[in-house]
Amino acid sequence: MTAAPAPGNEPEAPEPKHPHGPAPVPAATTGPPAGLAGWRGWGAVGAVALGIFCLITSELLPVGLLTPVGADLGVSDGTAGLMVTVPGLVAGFCALFVTVGAGRLDRRWVLVVLIALMALANLVAALAPGFGVLLAARLLVGVSVGGFWAIAGGLAVRLVPAHHVGRATALVFGGVPTASVLGVPAGTLLGELGGWRCAFAAVGGLGVLTLAALLLLLPPLPPTRTITFAQLPALLRRNRAVRAGVAVTFLLVTGQFAAYTFVRPILQDLSGVDAAYVSTLLLGYGVTGVAGNFLAGARDPYRTLFTVGACLAVILALIATVPGAVGGTVLLLAWGLAYGGVSVSLQSWMIKAAPDDAEAASSLMVAMFNLAIAAGALSGGLAVDGISVPAAAWTGAALMALAAVTVRVTSTSRTATRAVMGAGAATTAGASDPGGRTDDRDASPADR
Repeated sequence: MTAAPAPGNEPEAPEPKHPHGPAPVPAATTGPPAGLAGWRGWGAVGAVALGIFCLITSELLPVGLLTPVGADLGVSDGTAGLMVTVPGLVAGFCALFVTVGAGRLDRRWVLVVLIALMALANLVAALAPGFGVLLAARLLVGVSVGGFWAIAGGLAVRLVPAHHVGRATALVFGGVPTASVLGVPAGTLLGELGGWRCAFAAVGGLGVLTLAALLLLLPPLPPTRTITFAQLPALLRRNRAVRAGVAVTFLLVTGQFAAYTFVRPILQDLSGVDAAYVSTLLLGYGVTGVAGNFLAGARDPYRTLFTVGACLAVILALIATVPGAVGGTVLLLAWGLAYGGVSVSLQSWMIKAAPDDAEAASSLMVAMFNLAIAAGALSGGLAVDGISVPAAAWTGAALMALAAVTVRVTSTSRTATRAVMGAGAATTAGASDPGGRTDDRDASPADR
């Protein structure tokens, strides 16, 4: 299998033709903004990464606060869990609606408004007199998460030179695992020390700081093209690599959350880990996840996601069958390392698959990512309730294996397409190039 070069390391290619799609974006709108110095580009990337960190922390914050919120507002833990479920579902749909609704608006101001909305939502949550108001605030968090992630995910190509895009994308998505490692535990600690309202207020304050960073560091980002709802399914129809990326997103994320949602009973019931050490192990899981994110950042996404899917299939199968606290600990850390590269690799896949429609492709991926979180938690719950705790890990393993197969088939199809295109080019250009060489750069990354 011939792997595509890593995002940001591709050789300079002739401008691709798009007979069935939108016209190519002018070069001036796809590179770094005019006059944007190197340090300013990385400063802007850092501000966007801080935004992702703040949003994911906000989305997951209730995980450690369900019991105190429920006790204070008079609802059950199950009802309090809607604080996590509802934003995830809303984010899935808003990834599409915000991307389309942004239209001709400067992306800088769209991100600023979304972060301001998130900060306001958390401050409202901190002052909520009842659970209804709190849940309404969480709806606004879902709007912010879905819209910000969909737009911000493809901005690295406009903020730094092409050869740094992989690293910049890894930095942006480093906010996802870092929120799990630092943001959520810190919020939980604040909730224990000062009450759950203090935790929400602190995240709202962090949102205000992030807002200031975006205003100071992010350059004007006029839209490269407008997107309509009709173009989103059209992109899926005409671009096989985007379709495959959305399918792989669904399989990997659903498989992850089918198992990870029940990681505590898996560790305690299957691996025999003492309950007192679970939080420490989950912190270790997050640390290895951060490492996995940056290890995957500048690598070929096809090869990386195949490796991730195959490794996670094995890891989850082993954690469902191998007893012992030591084995469970090692497998959990390996799990974090492997899954840490998923978000950044999926984003890189979409950038490569649709370089001229990166924003639309990103919105499709983010929508599926968030919906798959809910699907994974649901499927894992059905497996646990209907069969047993190990069934959640086995469900995750099966979906991970299917994801690896999907990546392999996609890569094989892409390689075969290149071979056919190369043979055709050699036949038509043989007179001028006796060696029959074909330039692989003439094919788009998606081999449409």
